[in-house]
Amino acid sequence: MYDVNAIRADFPILSREVNGKPLVYLDNGASAQKPQVVIDAINQAYSQEYANVHRGLHYLSNLATEKYEGVRAKVANFLNAGSEEEIIFNTGTTEALNLVSYAWAAPRLEAGDEIILTVMEHHANIVPWHFLRERQGVVLKWVDIEPDGSLDPQKVIDAMGPRTKMVCVTHMSNVLGTVVDVAAISAAARERGIVSVIDGSQAAVHGPVDVQQIGCDFYAITGHKLYGPSGSGAMYARAERQAEMRPFMGGGDMIREVTKDNVTWADAPMKFEAGTPGIVQTIGMGVALDYMTSIGMEAIAAHERDLTQYAQSRLDGLNWLQVQGKAPGKGAIFSFTLDGAAHAHDISTILDKKGVAVRAGQHCTGPLMQHLELNATCRASFAMYNTRDEVDVLIEALELAHDLFA
Repeated sequence: MYDVNAIRADFPILSREVNGKPLVYLDNGASAQKPQVVIDAINQAYSQEYANVHRGLHYLSNLATEKYEGVRAKVANFLNAGSEEEIIFNTGTTEALNLVSYAWAAPRLEAGDEIILTVMEHHANIVPWHFLRERQGVVLKWVDIEPDGSLDPQKVIDAMGPRTKMVCVTHMSNVLGTVVDVAAISAAARERGIVSVIDGSQAAVHGPVDVQQIGCDFYAITGHKLYGPSGSGAMYARAERQAEMRPFMGGGDMIREVTKDNVTWADAPMKFEAGTPGIVQTIGMGVALDYMTSIGMEAIAAHERDLTQYAQSRLDGLNWLQVQGKAPGKGAIFSFTLDGAAHAHDISTILDKKGVAVRAGQHCTGPLMQHLELNATCRASFAMYNTRDEVDVLIEALELAHDLFA
């Protein structure tokens, strides 16, 4: 049985007050809170077990290396990758997508080659491809969403042409909560020899992910959204694609041998992990994945489906509130505006006075905001520890904001 109160007790910050009110943390899409086991693991790593990894022969270095490298298998299991060698550590999805841009795409794409994107993409899944547009003449092809915020995968497939080399799509929109059929898109891409890149930042925290079932070439996740530390992340990179990638950064750990006249690279994935890594951050991410899997990703998904349905029904009762995106099967993310002159930043400030933490702005989705003809929205994004009671507090705070601007 899913015991949300027991889960909440594992997150110390959820017991605090903000502005004299119990904290209702609904900014999980930006970054999730951390359970005590992650906090304890970080403290233990720094206070009792810290050393650099890979290079040392002493006890602490071996211990740190064992714990750090052990996370690779945890990520592989979490994503159902075929091998832990297909997991590349990084600081998060932004670095992962830039790695794909520099290490795989830049050496292969030429002027006129195409990359397909959707208007829902986060800037992290846009800007690296703009680099290729600016520097190499690559063409970005954009696919629009439906009026309800859903994405028809056939529209993405239909956009694939003879010059299409990559399709880069989000698994779940960080603004609309739309879940994308990335398996259908990846299958069509593979049939055409097109590389598929999936931004899994939002989706991976809300339910099970199976990269073998999806059939993608790259799948990126970020630790701080997965109840782990900031500065941690990982990417699944299909072995065939890794073999085609050049190193992104040069330095220690990613080399086999360096001489005055030559350098040879370490085997993948190490050749994509230059320098001293985020040792403790990665260990913390591994503990966070252990925590999530101990609860059960299916159980988390079921809890959040209930929250989504309840929140949608309560928000639908506010006829002066405009919710952006109501795609079937959407995740627990709600972006909204109020009728009238109330700006998203003003709404967020009023909600904060009631202890409700939401995000306000463009959410790093400029093309989507242009598509929606909005300059900003408020976003309430839910997590495994949120409750129906917190939805009710959100509604009360929104009613207050409406009264103040009426």
